[in-house]
Amino acid sequence: MASEDRTIASDADSTDVVLFDTPVFADDVARIAAAELPWEKFRKAEILVTGASGMIPMYIVGSLLAANDAYDLGLHVTGMVRNPAKAEKRFGSAPDRSDFTLLAGDVIDTRRFERKFSIVFHGASPARPSLHKSSPVTTLKANTLGTINLLDALVEAGGKSFAFLSSSEVYGAVAGSELIGEDDEGTLQHFAPRASYSEGKRIAETALAAYADEFGIRGLSLRFGHIYGPGMALDDGRVQADFLADVVRGRNVRMMSAGAATRTYTYVADAVEGLFFAHLLGEEQVYNVADPSGNISIRELAETFAGARPEMNLELDFANPEDGRSYSPVASLGLDSRRLKMLGWAATTSLSEGVSRTIRSFEDGPLVRR
Repeated sequence: MASEDRTIASDADSTDVVLFDTPVFADDVARIAAAELPWEKFRKAEILVTGASGMIPMYIVGSLLAANDAYDLGLHVTGMVRNPAKAEKRFGSAPDRSDFTLLAGDVIDTRRFERKFSIVFHGASPARPSLHKSSPVTTLKANTLGTINLLDALVEAGGKSFAFLSSSEVYGAVAGSELIGEDDEGTLQHFAPRASYSEGKRIAETALAAYADEFGIRGLSLRFGHIYGPGMALDDGRVQADFLADVVRGRNVRMMSAGAATRTYTYVADAVEGLFFAHLLGEEQVYNVADPSGNISIRELAETFAGARPEMNLELDFANPEDGRSYSPVASLGLDSRRLKMLGWAATTSLSEGVSRTIRSFEDGPLVRR
């Protein structure tokens, strides 16, 4: 696609793609559903996915619906969102399906559900660094009160499984340069507003372990590395979204620092497939979900985005200063996914392919205008 054709994404208010109806998304979730997994475990299941309009939860919803199409499981998925008007646009044709329902609500509020959910995938949490800074109380409550409210609802309904979308940030700063395993521990500055996210995730994991022990439910914490892919909002604020916005809008990729810090970047479809491997095959309570080959520097990530469309001749633009308050202070945060790989999972999307597919989702898909 020629660069002049990308101007549809140049408006500041057009930051989300109608993800569900893009060819890239359809291909991705069909691939996940085709994985050799015991999808039969979801037969007749009532499944709740919170934060459903977010990138990872939308892929969970899409994969479950694709599995339902492929295997006639008779499952039903409810996607809980705080902003149903925006979610309806993001989900495109999905709300027309009989096996999917959008539900307006906030996990922070105690409520009774009409449906008796047997499985919960809890992904409702402010993820943008700017929100951790501007709304730390909401961030903390979504991960702590929200998790406990949902666990109470699951226990009351006689449900059996709760999967929590956690984060690599629970590790804090771990000494050394090796990849971080599930049993590793680092240091965190907890007495700071930004810790509302990392400490909130930690408390939620503790709550999950406590409920699993006392009530016998299956508790699963998925600690994701840095995930990128279709469904990222261009104004997300994290570097992968900033770089995507630059490319989609046809401008040089802007660097706020030298980009030396390393992270584990994983394509969202690979990450969600890993989630289902852990959920359907795993016996551990905690799994890292990350592609070790994606453990690269921010500068390398920027270079990959800039080079994804050679015809655009994009370069890196460096600027100072770096806003340390808006980004994680941890210099290196790569995850060891050997525990998940032992279940048979492997990331199959290279960084260059994943970046290209992410850009393509904006080239092919209509945008949500706010």
